[in-house]
Amino acid sequence: MMAVGACSNAPETSPNGHADRPSSPPPASSRPAQSTRPVPPSAAPTQPPNSASATATTQAKKAVVVLDPGHNGGNAAAPEEINRHVPAGRGRTKPCNTTGTATNDGYPEHAFTFDVAKRVRRLLRQQGIEVVMTRQSDDGVGPCVDRRADIGNRTRADAVVSIHADGAEGTARGFHIAYSSPPLNAAQGKPSVRLARTLRDALRDAGFPLSTYLGSDGLAPRDDLAGLNLSKRPVVLVECGNMRNPQEAATMKQAAGRQKYADAIADGVLRYLGAR
Repeated sequence: MMAVGACSNAPETSPNGHADRPSSPPPASSRPAQSTRPVPPSAAPTQPPNSASATATTQAKKAVVVLDPGHNGGNAAAPEEINRHVPAGRGRTKPCNTTGTATNDGYPEHAFTFDVAKRVRRLLRQQGIEVVMTRQSDDGVGPCVDRRADIGNRTRADAVVSIHADGAEGTARGFHIAYSSPPLNAAQGKPSVRLARTLRDALRDAGFPLSTYLGSDGLAPRDDLAGLNLSKRPVVLVECGNMRNPQEAATMKQAAGRQKYADAIADGVLRYLGAR
């Protein structure tokens, strides 16, 4: 995304079982005689899983997650298409898409977001989660912001995560998570706020600093982002950091830095799904 305040020219884009105990045995005098024959392995009773992690894994494996890497590499060459206005929710329209921002030496946001999204996809698929991407390459145009929201709605996604980076003043730093506010439907309410908080916690736990220039405590309620306004599923937009900040730009340009972002985002999604 470009410049502050969530990038007026950018597109769119928390919370965390015991097995029942057997009843007490009857007195010895009332018990039937015990058989001395060994119980074959196949007849031995099985113990149900009683760990929270097992429960979380079971829940997560039923999930569908939509990842929305912001912008696209071919947008700059298609101004007529990306400048075309489309519905943005709340009775507004916005340009179909934008080119996004870049580091001071030219590393583009669209390349960063696509690379991070692919890394998150790989991590989630390793946990058995179905992952849908809003774009399959980094050399196309769009899709438009309303189309991106529709992908999450049509797949009935359990979570939609739009991945971006900001283009603010060079002294600004840190990440923030945007969510729709005031909510326009139930999914934009508590589920989306919980998703936002869970991702905020995961990124903070991974060592990423909270935004110094937008939002509060890493969270940014918004009413102007089409991808959030048009969603009927739990949805957030992650602004990973400021590409104009030299330190954060250095992290974003390195494969290890992008992997660190991906690890944190995947961790947050898994935490959220486990607590559904």
